Amino acid sequence: MTSSNDLTSHPWFFCGIGGSGMLPLALILRGQGAEVSGSDRSRDQGRTPEKFAWLESLGFALFPQDGSGIAGAAQTLVASAAVEDTVPEVVKATALGCPRMSRAELLAALFNAAPASIAVGGTSGKSTVTGMIGWIMTQAGRDPTIMNGAVMKNFVRPDAPFASARVGAGGMFVSEVDESDGSIALYRPTVAVLGNISLDHKSLAELRALFGDFLVHATTCAVNLDDAESAALTGMARNLIGFGIASETATIGVAAGSIVEAPTSLAATVIDRRDGSRHPLALKVPGRHNLANALAAIAAASAAGVSVSDAVAALGTFAGLARRFDIVGTSAAGVTVIDDFGHNPDKVAATLATLKAHPGRVIAFFQPHGYGPLRQMGAELAQVLASRLGGEDRVILCDPVYFGGTVDRSVGSERIVELVNAAGGAAGARAEHIPTREQVADRIVALARPGDRVVIMGARDDTLASFAQGVLARV
Repeated sequence: MTSSNDLTSHPWFFCGIGGSGMLPLALILRGQGAEVSGSDRSRDQGRTPEKFAWLESLGFALFPQDGSGIAGAAQTLVASAAVEDTVPEVVKATALGCPRMSRAELLAALFNAAPASIAVGGTSGKSTVTGMIGWIMTQAGRDPTIMNGAVMKNFVRPDAPFASARVGAGGMFVSEVDESDGSIALYRPTVAVLGNISLDHKSLAELRALFGDFLVHATTCAVNLDDAESAALTGMARNLIGFGIASETATIGVAAGSIVEAPTSLAATVIDRRDGSRHPLALKVPGRHNLANALAAIAAASAAGVSVSDAVAALGTFAGLARRFDIVGTSAAGVTVIDDFGHNPDKVAATLATLKAHPGRVIAFFQPHGYGPLRQMGAELAQVLASRLGGEDRVILCDPVYFGGTVDRSVGSERIVELVNAAGGAAGARAEHIPTREQVADRIVALARPGDRVVIMGARDDTLASFAQGVLARV
């Protein structure tokens, strides 16, 4: 096992330091005493300048992505597997003989070096569950280190506006872990959380194998018994704490008839079937998917020694995550704008179900997070958009995110729009393809009327948050 001293005894360079997976890792490494510098194509292109100014204010040395930040062979280069060998940092690091680690390899090394750990896996909801567990552990005085792919509102302060990580001294490491690149196999958690399994980046057969091994390597497993694919893997767990809204055998469940949904909140009674105790839960985030997320967090916290009553109480002050059904505001004209990370069929379905549980037309804008994912899950995404929305609703897709590099761009958003319109028929939402975001904003402003909910959905692009704010200002 790699020790934390091994990781902090030499300098690091992050290629793409502003990315949602890279930034919290850089914060954790520096918080543990390492020297960290980096570069980012977004910084060079002038996107999200406030984020990079904040990093520099913390003491990170930032460089153009031209190789100038690679100063010697002692540096370890951190770059995702998607970074091509032609990127200047990679070229120079290779020439100097610098060691290289992927984001996932570094996270696993930090995670596995911790005395106690909670790993959150599943296709959807990982960031929210991680944020919930992190907040519970903080409120319980466990002083955790938290690695998240999203900004956790509870930890945002004037000096920490991009709080996607927390560095603690309590020996507990809480992190979401990713199955999309297979790196989930690297982790050895004290507690493994499995929320759901559905099609995203890999086939179901591959996902079953990855998540099954994930459970095998944990001391205790918290598994969603409402999700058939997850429940089918419970035989892989040494010690199981099941959770679920509908499941009558789940250790952590919900009292029948106790769920009360509101547009921005949810209440329910949590049951601990080990002792029959009941605990009133009041969430400040809406939707049944967030109730499932809360049960996952309560089960994980229980496995780590926090009482169910303390976990439920902590979740009463959980403020949510940026870009996870994040209500940007309601205009004077009565149009509400919501910023959301929904980018695969499950996440989009959960967001739309939350919106459609309450009256009002939905204008759903979706920016695909890449051409590859669009090919992998486009048909299922189109089915979700067509089935979850009605004839009064509108769907708009722009072109997929493309930041350069070699990728097959032959199948784009036009195909998804065709599938939505074909699947929805006369009763379904009308979908349209508008190539650029500037044109999309104009179209949303033209369409919006009092009572509408405009939801901005997509991943891998930090500027979507400012786009949502811009739309609110105009409507």
